[in-house]
Amino acid sequence: MILVALIGATACASGSDAVAQGGTFDFVSPGGKTEIFYDPPDTRGSIGPLSGPDLMTDGQARALSDYTGQVVVINLWGQWCAPCRAEADELERAYESTKDLGVQFLGIDVRDPQRDKAQDFVVDNKVSYPSIYDPPMRTLTALGGNYPTSVIPSTLVLDREHRVAAVFLRALLTEDLQPVIERVAAEK
Repeated sequence: MILVALIGATACASGSDAVAQGGTFDFVSPGGKTEIFYDPPDTRGSIGPLSGPDLMTDGQARALSDYTGQVVVINLWGQWCAPCRAEADELERAYESTKDLGVQFLGIDVRDPQRDKAQDFVVDNKVSYPSIYDPPMRTLTALGGNYPTSVIPSTLVLDREHRVAAVFLRALLTEDLQPVIERVAAEK
């Protein structure tokens, strides 16, 4: 596997902001595909450590490591993003339908300088899974140097070892995402 170079020293600074460092996942979108699947499982790369402040609470942190042994669906979103608003109900349905399979969703709110507006989005859309608040997009360094930061929304499905099983570079419907989550959750 290819080791991913760290993105700039400032992205890896410590403090109370969202922090992440690169892992072994190297994003490639062959032919500009918007749906990429990484199989078989033993060829998947892991993302780097990912953590940051919880959007809805002061002082509480969220981290990928909080979900050891679970399939994790990471969704990059912003309240300013029309496709993010369109997919919010779809993602919530997929989460509710799969959480009993050992699946956790984790949002990453990006480019939202006004925390209260992002919090209103979560409340208004009845999003029940947590999100990291990351306006400067520092957490994205965990996704590797080649991950497209301009594609919001985007969604990653991580297997139980937190290796990248699928990437979607577009807004999703429940029927697009749920079968992929169920397939990954059923892997041994």
